[in-house]
Amino acid sequence: MLQSSSFPPQTYTKNTNEKIREQIVRIHEEENIAEARQKAKRIAEQIGFRRSNIYEIATSVSELANNLFFHAYLGGEITLCALKANGYVGMEIMSRDKGPGILDIRAALTDGFSTNGGLGSGLPGVKRLMDDFKIESRLNQGTTIIARKWSSCQSE
Repeated sequence: MLQSSSFPPQTYTKNTNEKIREQIVRIHEEENIAEARQKAKRIAEQIGFRRSNIYEIATSVSELANNLFFHAYLGGEITLCALKANGYVGMEIMSRDKGPGILDIRAALTDGFSTNGGLGSGLPGVKRLMDDFKIESRLNQGTTIIARKWSSCQSE
């Protein structure tokens, strides 16, 4: 499932994106959630995102890292990648685990749906905050989520 924006156009394929920087944060303990959020904020600031976009990225990273910690058997990893594409800079967040998988992706992306008694606004919120969103999950094999945010200013 992919929600794609037209900004910048034709950017979702790996071949059109140049990686500027990449960091991996393993999520095995609760403090790793804050570590991932802080690293995401730092990278977003360094590549020129506006403050409001930085908070959207940090919120999305927090939610995805929380999901890894609370839902995946052995945690997982968050990969933060600064990108350049078509004259713009962007931030890619990849959340990957080898946990139980998501039984019903459509339900998981519905506001109010929760498997652990939460508010059910996590994944739908990430999808709304980011420009691109893709989720793949296989039962008992794990889940990979890729979300991207693009800057509103051209890179030099």
